[in-house]
Amino acid sequence: MNSDIDFHIRHNYPWLKLPTNIKQTLGNNEKEYNKRVSAFSIKNQLRYKGNLVRHVRKEEKKYYESLLKYSQQHLMLYPYHLSDVIVKGLRTTPFAYYIQMMTDIMSHEKSYDSLPNFTAADCLRLLGIGRNQYIDLMNQTRTSKKFFRRKPIKELLPAHPVDISVSHWWVVCAGYITEEDIKLCNSTEKLLVDSIIDSGPQVASSLDCQVILGLYRKGLIYFEMPIVDSDYIIVPPLEGFVMNRVLGDYFETLLYKVFVSVDEHTSVSELASVLQTDLQLVKNAISMYCRLGFAVKKGSETSNEESDPSWNNVQFQSRGPSYSQDMLLDWSTSIELKPSKPSDITDGSGSIECSLVELNGIDQSESGLMNVGHSKRIGFLFDSTLTAFLMMGNLSPGLKSHAVTMFEVGKLNDESMDSFITELEKVSPTGEGEAQRYFDHAVTLKNTIKFLRHNSSLGLTADASTNEGCGLDLIRCESLLGLDPATCVRVLNKNYRLLVSMAPLSNEIQPISSCTPQHFGPAIPEVNSIWFKLFIYHVTGSGPPSLLLVKGTRLFSLPGFIEDYEKVMITTWGHDPVVVATSNVLITLNDALTHSAVFVQAHGRRVEGETMNITFPLVIDSDSKSTGNFHDKSHHHPVIKKLQSELEIQKNCGFITLLNTNQGIPKHQEDKASFLASDDPKNGLTNSESAQMLVKELDSMEIMTVVRETTLNSDSSDEISWEKDWVLLDCCFGLPLFDSKINTNVCQSVLRNNLCSQNSLEELMKSSRNLSLRLLSFIKENQDLPVQSESATKGSMISNNSSNSMVAYPSHNLAFKDGQLHKWNK
Repeated sequence: MNSDIDFHIRHNYPWLKLPTNIKQTLGNNEKEYNKRVSAFSIKNQLRYKGNLVRHVRKEEKKYYESLLKYSQQHLMLYPYHLSDVIVKGLRTTPFAYYIQMMTDIMSHEKSYDSLPNFTAADCLRLLGIGRNQYIDLMNQTRTSKKFFRRKPIKELLPAHPVDISVSHWWVVCAGYITEEDIKLCNSTEKLLVDSIIDSGPQVASSLDCQVILGLYRKGLIYFEMPIVDSDYIIVPPLEGFVMNRVLGDYFETLLYKVFVSVDEHTSVSELASVLQTDLQLVKNAISMYCRLGFAVKKGSETSNEESDPSWNNVQFQSRGPSYSQDMLLDWSTSIELKPSKPSDITDGSGSIECSLVELNGIDQSESGLMNVGHSKRIGFLFDSTLTAFLMMGNLSPGLKSHAVTMFEVGKLNDESMDSFITELEKVSPTGEGEAQRYFDHAVTLKNTIKFLRHNSSLGLTADASTNEGCGLDLIRCESLLGLDPATCVRVLNKNYRLLVSMAPLSNEIQPISSCTPQHFGPAIPEVNSIWFKLFIYHVTGSGPPSLLLVKGTRLFSLPGFIEDYEKVMITTWGHDPVVVATSNVLITLNDALTHSAVFVQAHGRRVEGETMNITFPLVIDSDSKSTGNFHDKSHHHPVIKKLQSELEIQKNCGFITLLNTNQGIPKHQEDKASFLASDDPKNGLTNSESAQMLVKELDSMEIMTVVRETTLNSDSSDEISWEKDWVLLDCCFGLPLFDSKINTNVCQSVLRNNLCSQNSLEELMKSSRNLSLRLLSFIKENQDLPVQSESATKGSMISNNSSNSMVAYPSHNLAFKDGQLHKWNK
């Protein structure tokens, strides 16, 4: 109900006009409603005039003082959209605001990481205090304590803002100016102050650049940034973004939504329409990006011919001189938001959806305005694992800024792809130890980008007038999940013709489900869950011995069909699997079962089982079965054929993983086989010839088959056993990045099977729908609680809930054994 109350406050509903149910929620208490109005207005930094708070708080000045105090205590960004009131009325400049904030957190000895990302960036821009500077200041504070002569923290902080770069299109406004301030100004500064006071705000390029900077350092002026409906914004790769933490306040949430949605082909007004958010709020967010150096207003790079001569040697760009590397950031701009009437974010809950079940198209009347202006692209969806690899590996000097952009912005546009590829080209194909994994992902990502980007062979063209292939954007799944489902649909339909997911995606996130644009990847979130594994085991009758345990189960011993293995794979609900030894797994299992469902699978008799990846769409050579090479004949495995017919994998791309657990040799027979096969002296058995003689003598015994397989390597036995030894482990949809060879095979199969043709994409939509329905039906049959998957039944986009809460939880224990799935009781 809090969201309903917030909605009515946001839309200025007085108490008398509130619906009855809202009044009842508030206990029919008008004073309680007034408290909610005041708290909501302060939390969302609303302007006093024009909003409901003016009827609740009688003193405007005290309201703004409370707003500033709340914002400082919660480490929020300075409310630049209220500069005309806060600077002129309260004489609190952004510099003074952050000095007080820094004093507070240092006095409480908080770490630098306590500052949210955007707040830390603004502090660095104005105060010149980054992580290393903050640590140094804290050390100085602690040192002064030891000698009983503690210095006031404010004496350690800068007295004036650091030097900044001003852009020619900013607007200069007069701040709170007293006669005492005028006495500190020289004659040129006095003339400029008089001009601004008499004539009103003026464009920066019409004034002397150095005089402007001098007045700014004295705190006598501030800058507004005019953003109009028709402006276009460019987001270049971030340079040294301060990655601390996310606060989650209203404005930060909007900033991240705009980050993942904006591109240089979408105007500000179109962006507000796509997000279904108040236009002025979007302008405030864009202004903040330009202020922090995260974005550039398109077309603002050149100066007006009527500029003051002092601007001739000034470079007109968003980013100015770099700070030292110690500051972890490269900022420069100093800009103020244009004062405006704020309102909160509309929830954008319009039902523009596309059902995988009903295949309803999105509202074409609304999508029409979104398709104008630029060619659609291919969107490659990745998760945070990829950005972590690119950041952690020290792969290339310039690669980190792109990786930070991919993580924080949530998107790397096609315009930045050339420089990104250049950095990836510098990555060596070989690394050491665990770092090799990072190098492999970087190299394979480069090949994937080259394959998808501007590739006319795919059959997707940028527009009807050219044969050039589509451009490519890299999009982080978690950033899209921050948008509500309807907004996510609008963003994707506006910009993309095709979506391709990396494979495998982490189990800790929900994959993006989409029917328009079509998607090479998981059809619905359930496909990226434990349920899908059980489903493919069930329909193929193949899989390792597996046990799904519900939360709260307590095991006193492992079941026999799992205990016989020394290596098992453990997957807690919503997390990635790990392979552990069974010797001490019981304690770990019972601990995990107290807070999550757990999936246990046999993996290896003595050591970890061997895995084999088979790419699809399948390319089957009629002669491959006779080659004797498993890699060649693997496509003829009965499980692969069954999976091909059941899931229609020829319409999608990805890879199938088979597992060999050495299940053909039970423990007691394996011990005897290895005993007989050894060349070491054992009871007179001294060499392989003796072993062969003993084999002949034991021809009639049960162990004979095992001994033959172990010591004689019979070709006929291998031909019979290979299909039995290899069982289905997993099936992942999308383009794999963990192995260059597998990635190349999938890409070649996509071209060979013409998967991007219109007919093939339509078939993909149908097969995705069928798979979704069958999987949801399977889940419903094997658990007692109702299955709720809005992604599959109501819209093409999943909600922004976590993967755990989205996918139906198991309600009873299930076991897969000997090709059969059944309920399991301890």
